[in-house]
Amino acid sequence: MKGELLLEIGTEEIPAGYLANGLNSFLNLTLEMLKENRIEMHTPLHAYGTPRRLILMGRGLPQKQEDMIQEITGPPKAVAYDQDGHPTKAAEGFAKKQGVSIDELSTTTTPKGEYLYIKRQIAGKATAQILAENLPKVVERIPWPKTMRWGNRGFSFVRPIHWILALFDGEIIPFTIAGITADTLTFGHRFLAPDAVRVSGIDDYLQAMKKGFVIIDQNERERLIEEKIEAVAREVGGKPGEDPELLSTVANLVEYPSAVCGGFDEAFLRLPAPVLITPMKEHQKYFAVYNDQGSLMPNFVAVNNTLARDERVVRTGHERVLRARLSDADFFFEEDRKRPLGDRLDDLKGVIFQAQLGTSYEKVTRFAKLAEYLGKKVLPDQVDDIRTVAELCKCDLVTQMVTEFPSLQGTMGREYARLEGYPEWICTAIHEHYLPDRAGGKLPDSKIGAIVGLADRMDTICGYFVLGMEPSGTADPYALRRHAIAILRLLEAFAWDLSLVGFIMESLSLLKRSLTFEMEPIADKVLQFFRERYKQLMLRNGYESEYIDAVISAGFDHISLVKPRIEQVRNYARESAGFEALAFTFKRIINMLKREKTTYEVDPDLFQEECERALWEQYQEADECMKSSVSSNRYAEAMDILARLKRPVDAFFDGVEILTKDSPALRQNRIGLLQGLAGLFLKIADFSKLSI
Repeated sequence: MKGELLLEIGTEEIPAGYLANGLNSFLNLTLEMLKENRIEMHTPLHAYGTPRRLILMGRGLPQKQEDMIQEITGPPKAVAYDQDGHPTKAAEGFAKKQGVSIDELSTTTTPKGEYLYIKRQIAGKATAQILAENLPKVVERIPWPKTMRWGNRGFSFVRPIHWILALFDGEIIPFTIAGITADTLTFGHRFLAPDAVRVSGIDDYLQAMKKGFVIIDQNERERLIEEKIEAVAREVGGKPGEDPELLSTVANLVEYPSAVCGGFDEAFLRLPAPVLITPMKEHQKYFAVYNDQGSLMPNFVAVNNTLARDERVVRTGHERVLRARLSDADFFFEEDRKRPLGDRLDDLKGVIFQAQLGTSYEKVTRFAKLAEYLGKKVLPDQVDDIRTVAELCKCDLVTQMVTEFPSLQGTMGREYARLEGYPEWICTAIHEHYLPDRAGGKLPDSKIGAIVGLADRMDTICGYFVLGMEPSGTADPYALRRHAIAILRLLEAFAWDLSLVGFIMESLSLLKRSLTFEMEPIADKVLQFFRERYKQLMLRNGYESEYIDAVISAGFDHISLVKPRIEQVRNYARESAGFEALAFTFKRIINMLKREKTTYEVDPDLFQEECERALWEQYQEADECMKSSVSSNRYAEAMDILARLKRPVDAFFDGVEILTKDSPALRQNRIGLLQGLAGLFLKIADFSKLSI
């Protein structure tokens, strides 16, 4: 197939954690560049990568850009020609600028009159030329977490570039990046096939990679690694633990994987499993091995980036390195066990959480009180346990194990608490107060853990808002958005009857004991922050913006009730014949109230017309009926009640002059009646935000 593109950027080893996002950006930037240059792909373009190379390949590119029709409007005809019809300097200047003669100009009629006009076809450039001009820009624009410079090239990239293979239909695409000129050369595996190889196209390249011991497809490497680690683990009667994150990391560390199963002293098995697994995974990238009962075995699987000449030598090397790691972990564990977990609470006084927010001890003190506040409302029988978990949950931060392996925070607290004989629900909550630990992560099963986690996160959010250090644009150095999403997910999942406003105010009141600030403005900013996060969360879950806005504008205090309202309002708007009447009625009411800043009470004795009395009676009846519907989350039923108000509302608007100038008292009474009606609607949603 014609239109074959092959691009390979050969580098020094790219960090495993960078590769996936880098390749995705490489592909998307290239597709954007092709689209901007009117080069339409007829088949998919693919991105592949290994630690030493970034690859783009695809077939079906057109040989040139699409031709472009250019239409250019010049000066008005009245200015371009004089009274005798001779071209003026304006016409001559326009023709000269466009590179045409006066005779080639035509006129076009616009709403403003007749203008000089030229229409011409611009032939597209050759695709090879476009690629040569733009591929260096694409490579330079790939975003990496960190880049480096080398030599005196003045060019930065994730790692130094060693070669560039760039072909279009077998011909070199001529460009240079960082002093490296594109060629037909590529290289195989660094150790197994290090010599340069010339290739003429994609098929030739794929064959060269196969002979050169390089598996370019990340997914294929993952599949092969899974097969190999399962095979060697079976040799000792075990199976590797499932760890997609580690599998992905290892696949991005190798070009041609092989696996070996090693062992360690069974005496280490007396340590909690996380103490063994974490050094294997984080330091060595080894896979733990389990028996059929799910218990950890004294074995591991290491993945190598080459074929071993002598597997025994390789195994011994891995075992020697891991033995040292596990010995260190064993030492840290035994040293930590010499002091009870609770005794370390005072040690947090020496750990600064944030200069103005104080030490970690002060933070624990604050969110422990905040957790008690929550516990009294939703779990009053376990307030003592909540206090215990809050005081213990950060104590492992000052243990040697967590100092060495920060990812074990919470995990080691749970393990040490178990060994000290705390009830299992306390131990579990210590660990689970960190959950969810990432976007979309698992929620805690423990109610106590969830409460302590809520308090911890809210203290962090409110603290940074008090200091004016809230997220700005894409910058969120303290992960406040992630904390807010976690709070929203927890409140929704556990369906607790908690006031978000009350929660925020309680947190701010605790902070106010040591900081000076105005609570109301900060509370408003924090609530708006949560509102924005909730909207983004719901948009990602597939809910339409107008329904989200309509519902959260009407009420956002009890998070567990917001989603059911959104769903029922959306379904009602789509399916119910009464929606149009309901929305029209609300919009009519709210439009009348736009300029009213004062709330008025209704005095039935001031009614003059029957339509006023009828609407008042219908309002009271609807108010009473809706109490049961709203309290039971039967919002569709409540909207049916509201829809029935259309007729009396229309009669009211037609029968009286609402904004009468004859009597201020009468005017205020009628406005008050409409305000009461608007309040009924706003128990569900701001229907003015919905399209009819």
